[in-house]
Amino acid sequence: MPESNTAMFSVLIRASLEDVWHEITKTDEPIACFFNSQMHVAQLAPGSKLAMRTADGKYTGVVGEILEVIPLKRFSHTFRFTNFEDPPCKVINELEQVDGGVQYTLTIEELTPGTKSAKQMLQGGKMIVNTLKAVMETGKPSFGIRFLYGLFKLLQPFSPKQCRSENWPVDNQPTSKEQA
Repeated sequence: MPESNTAMFSVLIRASLEDVWHEITKTDEPIACFFNSQMHVAQLAPGSKLAMRTADGKYTGVVGEILEVIPLKRFSHTFRFTNFEDPPCKVINELEQVDGGVQYTLTIEELTPGTKSAKQMLQGGKMIVNTLKAVMETGKPSFGIRFLYGLFKLLQPFSPKQCRSENWPVDNQPTSKEQA
């Protein structure tokens, strides 16, 4: 079966639109559904750089630029893993109030088929929507996800040097990697 450059994952969440929006856009603590990374931005607005960092801020796993912010409806940004040299893709988080809660849809566009990033994004998409549902409905990720996050924390000291956060500022100044 040929690979696609777009993937979509969706789930119904029994929670308020405001609570789900807050969860996917918060910057004051780690976001459980996004691999327990904390979002760092200069501001939550189009054009701002975005970095998803470890809870202690030492390592950055993902960087991008915010493309669109429509409160309670849509949050999109570019997305690139810092440990891969793959081209960025586009991540779109959409919320819709429906009977019984919020329909959350995660769409990934512009994936480059066959890349490490595409493989990771396709594996991670289902986990993201299911973890967001668990967090919003029960207050915490599943035991398996919590165990996985504990493992990530233990392995953090072995992260590649290129993933150190000083290499990925979010103040909208170019990084040394972007200037090259």
